[in-house]
Amino acid sequence: MKHLTLTASALALCASGAMAQELNIYNWGNYTNPDLITKFEEETGIKVTITDYDSNDTALAKVKAGGHGFDIVVPSHSYIPIWIGEGLLLETRPDEMENFSNVADEWVDVSWDPGRHYTVPWQWGTTGVVVNTKYYDGDINTSSIFLDPPEELVGKINVVPEMGDVMTLAILYHGGEPCTGDKDVLRKVRDTLVDAKEKWLGMDYGNLEKFAKEDLWAGVNWNGSTFRMRLQNENIAYGYPKEGFVLWMDSVAVLADAQNVDEAKAFQNFVMDPENAALISEFARYANGINGSEPFMPADMKTAPEIVIPDELKAAGPFNETCAPEVQELYTRIWTDLQK
Repeated sequence: MKHLTLTASALALCASGAMAQELNIYNWGNYTNPDLITKFEEETGIKVTITDYDSNDTALAKVKAGGHGFDIVVPSHSYIPIWIGEGLLLETRPDEMENFSNVADEWVDVSWDPGRHYTVPWQWGTTGVVVNTKYYDGDINTSSIFLDPPEELVGKINVVPEMGDVMTLAILYHGGEPCTGDKDVLRKVRDTLVDAKEKWLGMDYGNLEKFAKEDLWAGVNWNGSTFRMRLQNENIAYGYPKEGFVLWMDSVAVLADAQNVDEAKAFQNFVMDPENAALISEFARYANGINGSEPFMPADMKTAPEIVIPDELKAAGPFNETCAPEVQELYTRIWTDLQK
């Protein structure tokens, strides 16, 4: 069955011929299925332009600076309260949209957007480690892969440039709690990260091909991205650090200064349709949070080790929290030291 998922306002604009027919999306790189965009454009007549970013902090800084021209952004859950608190998002009331009934119960009344007044699910997943088992046959379910690398991996490690994820992995590795302000723990985290960086090759985003071609052998990565790597190279494996790994959800939000609000709302409603949510997952290989999407998704996602968390490690995966401003400032100082 084909689902035509337009908001009432978008339908009215189509009927009147007054639609601006334009939508500017600011999203993570290599994260949006071109087929999804083609389908949206064909069903709505709205022309979509996508601009990429490589981290939550990059996206936040760009939008706060103004003059960006974007309508939609896709932040991770721990950043959404910051976006809302700074008045950067429009309250579009997704909970009143036609397709909201498809959102899985656990993703409806979320702590970062109670009742979903601003955001709709895009994808959710984990942050752990990636290893090419051709070059390392030891335990991969540990953050020591990048924090105290085995000799055979030194110089072939990449760590994604996402402060919240990397800081949380390092804090958990040292026995701390997410968003801790404990100075002793953070001192260990800072020293460990700075020392470990000398053994990394880089801190870059979008390394799928480099891992697949074995230019990189290990590092910090997201589960869906690692899944895509493995489909190109069977030696790639995803590890869930036993010290603790990160759970996250990215969601679609409309910017407060969006120029194409009705078109943006139409897109929010569109991605809550099960078939369309399945297109999102089919490309990027993450779960999506939309009931009824599973039958339309690739069969291999049901059993993929990057998607199915081992029972014995499930308790090690907390959701990233939104840290207090004073704690966030401490993390930023450490992150700045790491970039030097």
